[in-house]
Amino acid sequence: MTYLVLIAFIAIVGSLGAALVYMMRGASTSDSPSDQPHKPNPMSKALAFRVGFSILLFVVVLVSYWAGWIQPTGLPVNR
Repeated sequence: MTYLVLIAFIAIVGSLGAALVYMMRGASTSDSPSDQPHKPNPMSKALAFRVGFSILLFVVVLVSYWAGWIQPTGLPVNR
């Protein structure tokens, strides 16, 4: 489970970094005719992937807790 969370965290941070790169490059203005369908912005696709993957990771951790695959460790209460 630790490796799954680590890989998911790396994917989330990587997509955030990709969105930063797309944002810093700016929107490319193409000289194509206006009758072509509009392509989605790569920055918005990267951010949508990040949000979706974050929600998926949260659901996986929640289901894992309910199934008993992971246990909370927390801090001791009586210290």
